[in-house]
Amino acid sequence: MDIQITKPALTWFKEEFNLKGEGEFIRFFARYGGCGNIQSGFSLGISQDPPDKIGSKAELDGITFFIEEKDLWYFKHLDLKVKYSRKLDEIEFVYEEQQSEKE
Repeated sequence: MDIQITKPALTWFKEEFNLKGEGEFIRFFARYGGCGNIQSGFSLGISQDPPDKIGSKAELDGITFFIEEKDLWYFKHLDLKVKYSRKLDEIEFVYEEQQSEKE
């Protein structure tokens, strides 16, 4: 699975989490509850935890955005795109069919 972070979303993370760059982490994880739309009863959480066993990652400006192996089940073979909504002033998660699944 791929993780994509748009430049406006990267700026949002830097401001919201006071990120400076090299050696910092943002983890996306499956959490019980909330308003998820791909797994009933679960939603996507965000934390600044360091990685244990990375299942997927994207690195931008020295910041590692990642999902642990144990949380890959949540995505059901979907890629994650993280965008920023100017209208809502918050990030949005977009789930897209994996490229390898389309072929």
